[in-house]
Amino acid sequence: MSLHELTVTQLAAQLRSKEVSAEEAARHFMARAKQHAELGAFLATDEAVTLAQAREADARIARGDTAPLLGVPMAHKDIFVTKDFPSTAGSKMLEGYRSPFDATVVARLAGAGVVTLGKLNCDEFAMGSSNENSAFQPAKNPWDTSRIPGGSSGGSAVAVAARLAPAATGTDTGGSIRQPASFCGITGIKPTYGRASRYGMIAFASSLDQAGPMARSAEDCALLLSAMCGPDPDRDSTSLDRPAEDFTQSLGGSIDGLRIGIPREFFGEGLAADVRAAIDAALKEYQKLGAKLVEVSLPRTELAIPVYYIIAPAEASSNLSRFDGVKFGHRAKQYADLLDMYKKTRAEGFGDEVKRRIMIGTYVLSHGYYDAYYLQAQKIRRMIADDFQRAFKDCDLIAGPVAPTVAWHLGDHGNDPLADYLADIFTLPGSLAGLPGMSVPCGFGEGGMPVGLQLLGNYFAEGTLLNAAHRFQQATDFHLRTPEGF
Repeated sequence: MSLHELTVTQLAAQLRSKEVSAEEAARHFMARAKQHAELGAFLATDEAVTLAQAREADARIARGDTAPLLGVPMAHKDIFVTKDFPSTAGSKMLEGYRSPFDATVVARLAGAGVVTLGKLNCDEFAMGSSNENSAFQPAKNPWDTSRIPGGSSGGSAVAVAARLAPAATGTDTGGSIRQPASFCGITGIKPTYGRASRYGMIAFASSLDQAGPMARSAEDCALLLSAMCGPDPDRDSTSLDRPAEDFTQSLGGSIDGLRIGIPREFFGEGLAADVRAAIDAALKEYQKLGAKLVEVSLPRTELAIPVYYIIAPAEASSNLSRFDGVKFGHRAKQYADLLDMYKKTRAEGFGDEVKRRIMIGTYVLSHGYYDAYYLQAQKIRRMIADDFQRAFKDCDLIAGPVAPTVAWHLGDHGNDPLADYLADIFTLPGSLAGLPGMSVPCGFGEGGMPVGLQLLGNYFAEGTLLNAAHRFQQATDFHLRTPEGF
């Protein structure tokens, strides 16, 4: 079996037993990234940096270090700042920017011995559902390169699906781990908001952004999430005072009697027949494993889109005000005065979708509109969270589709941003409530494209989610399927 066919868990075991060296693994994956550069997964690589990290991992292994992830290569979404690689957030505004420090998530994984392969493509400032908003190039879905991989963590999903990296980090603001994981046939989990530190994540919407791992299996995600999570009170005020957990300890438990809630609002008009068929088959598999399906209601599901697209742009408008051409990043070359420099810098540096969201956010926060829009959206956000709590009185997990369709073709949504927004209908409610959620490969739809099953848990139920996904993956092989040619 080639190195790229191994899961993180399998590769880690071979590294510990010295069947393969960290340097050998790093070289193998770097070569694959070059071989499949046409997919547009990577935005930055540095062979010298990667090999230096791999040799340090080999030295630690030689000294008897048995850290679970020691020597495992992976790549980071280019929304996390890194001192050894450029950090652009997929934007010309930050083209060539070098951070003086690593994001907490990157530092924690490095401390666990992970070897960084490079930085991965994403929608500009994580704003998008297709990866077509990247300022540099769109990433392409390895199952069909004429299609989008999903977004905003599209490069991460492509790298894992095409076996260019065993795993990757992603971020999820409104579905940006779950949706690309679904579209590319891999596993991804967004933990409870506050579980993973946001320090060093280039901010989009601060009350929603959350880091998580993307890999082939739930077992791999459990291993990675264990290293990524933990309190960071000195650097992230939204980081929860909850100790790190070993999520691998949750795997392998029985799911006999597990109550899985099926929200009727997730299965109405608009859900494609091919996606519904794959989800229905997955739910039947859970019944075979002993789980019980319970009908629940999330009555404000449809309100999640307008609520999210008021709150997230409002926070983006505030967060992106720092990109003014003065302190760092792009600066216009010709300008008349300071105000003209601000205007030209932001006009040149930001792409259309980022400008659109900044303008929407500024509008809803402006005098006379704050109460009518932003305040109302926050009230409905609380009501959406309450709907979940009522549902969790009757069930342990909630299941449904990640997206209404499989991945669409590049350019299909053209100049219609609303079409992209509507594709987030099933992921937004969980994000607004701050709940953990994941995508698990569960079948294939139109054009042989992957379909993901979304599992949502109550706060801090990551262990239950990961175990439910793991048991499903022990009974099925969807997560092991590889796109042809990769």
